[in-house]
Amino acid sequence: MKYKKYDYLIVGAGLFGAVFAYLATQKGKKCLLIDKRSHSGGNIYCDTQADINVHKYGAHIFHTHRGDIWKFVNSLVPFNNYVNSPIAYYKERAFNLPFNMNTFNQLWGTATPQAARTKLAEEQGKYAHIDAPRNLEEQALKICGREIYNIFIKGYTEKQWGRKATELPAFIIKRVPFRFEYNNNYFNDPYQGIPIGGYNKITDALIAGCEVRLNSDYFSDREYFDNIAHKTVFTGCIDQYFDYQFGELEYRSLRFETKTLDTDNFQGNAVFNYTDFEVPYTRVIEHKHFEFGKQPSTVVSYEYPDNYERGKEPYYPINSEANMSTLKKYQDKAATMPNVLFGGRLGSYKYSDMDDSIIGAFDLWQTESKTTSL
Repeated sequence: MKYKKYDYLIVGAGLFGAVFAYLATQKGKKCLLIDKRSHSGGNIYCDTQADINVHKYGAHIFHTHRGDIWKFVNSLVPFNNYVNSPIAYYKERAFNLPFNMNTFNQLWGTATPQAARTKLAEEQGKYAHIDAPRNLEEQALKICGREIYNIFIKGYTEKQWGRKATELPAFIIKRVPFRFEYNNNYFNDPYQGIPIGGYNKITDALIAGCEVRLNSDYFSDREYFDNIAHKTVFTGCIDQYFDYQFGELEYRSLRFETKTLDTDNFQGNAVFNYTDFEVPYTRVIEHKHFEFGKQPSTVVSYEYPDNYERGKEPYYPINSEANMSTLKKYQDKAATMPNVLFGGRLGSYKYSDMDDSIIGAFDLWQTESKTTSL
């Protein structure tokens, strides 16, 4: 086998790439981890402003149903007991999320599960005639009725996707979880929290034993990078890797306006969802509440959905039939290249929670450790 300096070139220092680098390095493999950004950590990276860890690329709340994954991340840095309990804000009215007895009481004044079930069934019954929903709006009306749809779903969804709900496919909203108990915990997973001291501590722990080059764009010197390692783990956009030869995959993007405010508490909660279409942003994040901060000032980020184009950050894959057909072509071609491994949110063109990224990296390494001849 021809000598190469590294066993693995890992393109992208986000969570997936950093976990793979950690696992491979632990087993004595020599890895080079590169990222075009000036920092590691990908979208979990935190800036420090006013002594507050600011989630630069949007709110990240770790949650998982897997005890082994929870044990793994806590072995890197201890986590606090933050519980995600967002607030929906609509025309100067605040509601608890997810939909639970607190929400129903705020909406209808119902105080018992039976009363809430009866009212919900009454709202759903008005749209029982919709047998085969043709779009997201009809699907949502059938599931939850007009009032819940108008207040919580319609405006938020249209802002998020940049299209009218009547133009969006029904499968986007297959179900709406209703809880008939007073429980504002957004996630059902038993393990949840925020790393004490911020997410950068996780990334730093993962890449501590690995060579890292930041401000290094794989595509700016592709020939060089393709020849320095036996295998490449690519976590960027899969269509870009193949020079878009089957067409571009579509995404929605986001942009953020972040402000430091001279107050110790701006909104009293980490996450506010603004569901009214007339409000241009979808969320306001007050970062200090993720870590129960007591700083004299605060930092808030306004989150605006944005059209994606090259040069912007691709956040949300658009799960359409056309995109899935294009993705299949790229995946088929990738399958013919045993020395290039694709993973992560962009490499798989699939929205992933943080635990999904970690599990994916573990699974890939497990496969590699069984089959590689390096």
